[in-house]
Amino acid sequence: MKFLFDLFPVILFFAAFKLYGIFVATAVAIAAAVAQIAWLWLRNRRVEKMMWVNLAIIVIFGGATLVSQDETFIKWKPTVLYWLIASVLMVSSSIFNKNLIQAMLEKQIQLPSIAWRKLNLGWVGFFLSMGAVNLYVAFGFSVDTWVTFKLFGATGMMLVFIMLQVVWCGKYLQQSPQAAVVREQENSANEITKKINEER
Repeated sequence: MKFLFDLFPVILFFAAFKLYGIFVATAVAIAAAVAQIAWLWLRNRRVEKMMWVNLAIIVIFGGATLVSQDETFIKWKPTVLYWLIASVLMVSSSIFNKNLIQAMLEKQIQLPSIAWRKLNLGWVGFFLSMGAVNLYVAFGFSVDTWVTFKLFGATGMMLVFIMLQVVWCGKYLQQSPQAAVVREQENSANEITKKINEER
C-alpha cells in the first residue's frame, strides 16, 4: 500500500499527460506532491526528510517548466533527485561514517558490516545509473516515451534492483549466527521427530 502511495504523484502525472499534455501534467504532479505531504502531516504529524526534498525539487523544476513553458526542467527533475540521494548516501558513509541504508533496514535484517557497506555502495551506484538512464530516455526519445518510462520503466528497474538486493542479502543471512542457531534448532527438531517415528 505504501508503495502505491509513494507512486501517487507519478501515476497522476502519467494520467494527466495522456489527457492534457506535459504542462498540465506538471501542475498536477506539483499539486499531488503537496497533497501527499499534507496528508502525511495531518495523519502522522511527521514527514520523512526525503519527501520534503522531493517536494522542493518538484516545485522548483516543475515551477520552472510552467513559467518558461519548457519541458526541459521537468525532465531533469528525476535525475536531480536520484543523484542527490546517491550523493547523500555516499557523503554520509565516507565523511560522517553513517550508513543510511543500514539505519533504515537494520531493524528488519541483521548483516555484517562489510555487507552493509556493499549494500550502501550498491544503492549509490543504482541511483547514479538511474539518473543517467533518465537523461538518456528524456533527451533521446519523445516526451511520451519518457513519461511512460517514468511510471513503468523506472518503477520496474527499482523493483528488480530491490529483488536482486534481497537475493544478495540472503547469502549473508544464511551465514549469520542467528541463521546458524535456527538451522541447529531445525536439525534438532528433525532428529527428535526421526527418533519418535523410529520408536513407533
